[in-house]
Amino acid sequence: MNPLLSGPPAVVAAGVDVFSDALRAQGAEVHDVDWRPPGFGDAADLAALVLDPRRGTANRTAVERVLAAGSVLTDVRPAREVLGLTDRTILHAGPPITWADASGPLRGGLIGATLFEGWASTVAEAERLLAAGEIALDPCHHHSAVGPMAGVTSPSMWMWCLEDPVQGGKAYCNLNEGLGKVLRMGAFNDEVLTRLAWMREVLGPVLAAAVRSMSDPLDVKAVLAQMLQMGDEGHNRNRAGSLMALRELSPAVVEVDAASSDIAAVLRFIGGNEHFFLNLGMPTAKLAMDAARDVPGSTMVTVMARNGTEFGIQTAGTGDRWFTGPAQTPVGLYLGDYGPDDANPDIGDSAIMETYGVGGFSMAAAPAIVRFVGGTVPDALATTERMYQLTLAENPAMAIPILGFRGSPTGIDVVSVARTGWLPQINTGMAGRVAGTGQVGAGLVQPPRECFEQALTALAAEVR
Repeated sequence: MNPLLSGPPAVVAAGVDVFSDALRAQGAEVHDVDWRPPGFGDAADLAALVLDPRRGTANRTAVERVLAAGSVLTDVRPAREVLGLTDRTILHAGPPITWADASGPLRGGLIGATLFEGWASTVAEAERLLAAGEIALDPCHHHSAVGPMAGVTSPSMWMWCLEDPVQGGKAYCNLNEGLGKVLRMGAFNDEVLTRLAWMREVLGPVLAAAVRSMSDPLDVKAVLAQMLQMGDEGHNRNRAGSLMALRELSPAVVEVDAASSDIAAVLRFIGGNEHFFLNLGMPTAKLAMDAARDVPGSTMVTVMARNGTEFGIQTAGTGDRWFTGPAQTPVGLYLGDYGPDDANPDIGDSAIMETYGVGGFSMAAAPAIVRFVGGTVPDALATTERMYQLTLAENPAMAIPILGFRGSPTGIDVVSVARTGWLPQINTGMAGRVAGTGQVGAGLVQPPRECFEQALTALAAEVR
């Protein structure tokens, strides 16, 4: 007889003591391993939330609101009209921040907006006004708005105006400038300011007239859902979505009473801007996540946003409170001669896409995204599979073909993040660290765990 098979069985036990105690009672040789899941946060806080009798019902309510939310395009108007912006107020991405703490790309965007609005005639004068606090700064999220990258939005910029026909919410986003040297990446040279002026004088008015003339409003949620069937993931790959938006808007655009040269310029601009749809997709996600706000007992994340210095989250159970930590620098692919030393830490409200369950959460729907942000196709598939472990539901409207049309992982759960130790995956653009640089690359990034640790503590305090 094999001596290894003689005598009492030897067992390696990992987990609660009751199992190893039972085996010992049966005469087994038991070797206990001190192992636990790689989670984080205070164990008492986690236990309080797990045992909270409200949590199951509250999360179901929050999920139902998110999944039910719709999104239709109703208008295009200047920010001062729809956001109530007073003169000398600029909105920005992420949680609240001051000029003193602002990163290079955010400073660049703020300088550019100050010049664009005519509040200053030189960069030095703009910097003086901003440093002195003579221009008010406020997060886009405080105004039912979102903005990609720096997210800088000033009163005369035109805004997409979207509504949720199911629950009545409203959300807004500025118009996408395209790629390269753009304000949202912190650039503010003459090329940027000239483009912004054209967007104010031509693009905005033409789009406003076109949208108002449409007999049926554009169903933006339907476009976002279709994008996932066509190889986009809705954050850094928007090719199909932008072309569908062009298809839907162009008949109304060509009928606008404007110079033919202006009509041609508008269509050429939209057709040449692969990220045109992003600024429609973001407020669509914002509508859905705002619908889940203020649900006592819910541990669902409703906002993930970054200002280039800090990363902040909000939850359904804690309303408008921000939980912040240091923004991380994305890892990915760089343009030209740029490298890691040129990249600023993570910035932008566009992580609202991942909060909604698309973008980095739905990378399996767009394996070609790895050519833009780095990684491999198996990485993209594995990322989506892992995000199901952090979320409360699957969104049947956002189906992922390669996964058998499984709904995208939706509704980040603070408890699941803390228990697993896994953090949400975001794919994003990278802005240059130095103000005025513009885009330097694109890559992958995660929130700092501090955000979730703080949220866990705050949610637990609501239970006690």
